[in-house]
Amino acid sequence: MIDQLRGQLDILPPGPLAVAFSGGMDSSVLLHALAHSPAARARGLRAIHVDHGLQADSTKWAAHCRAIAVALAVPLQVIGVRVERDSGTGLEDAARRARHAAFAQALGHGEFLALAQHRGDQAETVLLKLLRGAGPEGLGAMRARRECGEGFLWRPLLEVPRAALRDYAQAHELRWIEDPSNAQAYLSRNFLRHEILPRLQQHWPQAEAALAHSARWQRAAADYLDAEVTAALDKLRGNEPATLDWRGWLALPDALRDPVLRRWLRAAGLDEPAHFHVAELERQLLAANDRMPCVTFDDTQLRRDRDWLHATRRGVTPRTD
Repeated sequence: MIDQLRGQLDILPPGPLAVAFSGGMDSSVLLHALAHSPAARARGLRAIHVDHGLQADSTKWAAHCRAIAVALAVPLQVIGVRVERDSGTGLEDAARRARHAAFAQALGHGEFLALAQHRGDQAETVLLKLLRGAGPEGLGAMRARRECGEGFLWRPLLEVPRAALRDYAQAHELRWIEDPSNAQAYLSRNFLRHEILPRLQQHWPQAEAALAHSARWQRAAADYLDAEVTAALDKLRGNEPATLDWRGWLALPDALRDPVLRRWLRAAGLDEPAHFHVAELERQLLAANDRMPCVTFDDTQLRRDRDWLHATRRGVTPRTD
């Protein structure tokens, strides 16, 4: 594990370095390993703990993190967040969004925040995305590095199995917090972790590694597709940002048509369609030219007028001059 972490740190671009430190085993291992790395120390290593306030002992967890940080001589920033319990997307997702918003605000310019997600987490993410019907972008799972606020999220352990982290923690006699929510099987990720992946690995011992490998292939495909979507949209967008050449859009390959439409709508600040809305739009656009196709979803409507597809808020008539 140390060799893999050192290799990832060696190729990391210059910049300050922080660790997202929850106090759990994974982040405890990552913080301990980086705290004992002269290269990490040279970057001005610090730690960030986000207190979600969801557990009765969350203040004790923050105190534990402070004590560990003091013992390692690593500065620690504790950030309290408010998690929306009725967000409609579940408590897990709401906590993740609140945490990442806190990270985005806390990171300095060009600063890298090391996250402790490992190969097992990556495999779980692939399965979750697959069960939700995701395409290449979703199945690419977690990126090793991506922008966050003025800095970057960095996941140096995505190739490291969970067992290697546990071996490190036990070898160095680390103390960590066991989050009781990790045992709640009704949470989708926990169900996969405790019930599904172990059974898969009984039959396919390399299941975790294979899923992570698939994520790398899908990430490469998604990045290539992203560049193609950008180029296609540049050609099809009209002089007005919310207009699109509908004939050119229909002529796109299947792999580009849906993501180009979504990218166009996101750029216009409008809602994204479900897959059946896209299919209905295609059907209507292929109908007789004397018809006026109109597809509506959420607060967005798409209308065809002559050579252009117009995207507007529901009830707003597009300009045609």
